[in-house]
Amino acid sequence: MSEISVRPLGEEDWQQYRDTRLTALRESPEAFVATADEEDAYDEDFWRLRMNRSARLLAEQDGRALGIASVGRSSDDEPQVSELFGLWVTPEARGSGVATELVRAGANLARQRGQKQLVYWVGSDNGRAVAFASGFGFRPTAERRPMRVKSDDDEDEVAMVLPLGGDRGSVPTDF
Repeated sequence: MSEISVRPLGEEDWQQYRDTRLTALRESPEAFVATADEEDAYDEDFWRLRMNRSARLLAEQDGRALGIASVGRSSDDEPQVSELFGLWVTPEARGSGVATELVRAGANLARQRGQKQLVYWVGSDNGRAVAFASGFGFRPTAERRPMRVKSDDDEDEVAMVLPLGGDRGSVPTDF
């Protein structure tokens, strides 16, 4: 078995991103705001625009897509903060290090772009996700928002922040 590789996708990779994203939406509909039916209806122009709006990362092994993640600007109010979002790993690859490689690549990309922090919103009741993010070096903040995905309860999301360098509490510059 070969190593897991993560590569950024460009606009010309829109079809591969689209296919993987639709697979994610179908496999884990509870994890996303959008639905597969909604996004399946989007045309090529939409997908190309989406590819340019944020960085899209694809994890692969032996040429097979294992997961995706996106990195984009957190907000206009915080120009040196990026956000990691849309993280998904195929069920058969969960627990194998794919999510770690995607987050590592996302953090390195944000750092290379001069960002100081990477924000990752996690369901406050999702102990596995909180533990994963904490183990990577993300720390919870006081910032909360209502869950953006459909939920049966009133769960909220917590912003977890990873310092990307420049202060004493930051993580190493090469993950």
